[in-house]
Amino acid sequence: MAKLIYVYDPMCSWCWGYRETWLKLKAALGDKLAIEYKVGGLAPDSDEPMPKEMQQFLQQTWQRIEQQLGTPFNHEFWQTAQPRRSTYPACRAVLVARQYNKEHEMLYAIQKAYYLNAQNPSDISTLASLTEQIGLEKNAFIHEIESEKINSLLMAEINQARSLPIQGFPSLVLENKGLYAAIPINYQDWQSTYQQILSHI
Repeated sequence: MAKLIYVYDPMCSWCWGYRETWLKLKAALGDKLAIEYKVGGLAPDSDEPMPKEMQQFLQQTWQRIEQQLGTPFNHEFWQTAQPRRSTYPACRAVLVARQYNKEHEMLYAIQKAYYLNAQNPSDISTLASLTEQIGLEKNAFIHEIESEKINSLLMAEINQARSLPIQGFPSLVLENKGLYAAIPINYQDWQSTYQQILSHI
């Protein structure tokens, strides 16, 4: 069976912009192929405050996505939070949740916290509070997210993602009979992507 790989980062603003279209595409594909999620790891661990230039760039990106796609953002984040250029903690959080078949719930919880509620998913405290929202045990989650096992899984998955024919996040890659093909993403029209995928399988 062919497999569609969705490569993302929980703190990637274009992934948030693509969410609604992606869910429609995924539903339409149904059981026509297997779907696999992979985290790509946008920005490594850092305790340093995000540089002002990067903050301005991301604020402009949010505004652009909002204008182009109609995706909601809470811009108060840039006034009330302490941004860090660090997405690996959020990536680890979804890997922990994946072990309990709750990767999609954790991804959505992180996106809502970040983009709608002006919370910082670079902070373990934020991620731990989201854990309880999706029905996982907080202390066990904190233990796992800081474990070498989860860190090793993350590093291996980032390497796998980087070996695929991707151009940033989000990316779609179709694996069929051992061959990998990049599928261009249309952020507003899931049907054009759907037709492209069907033409490959």
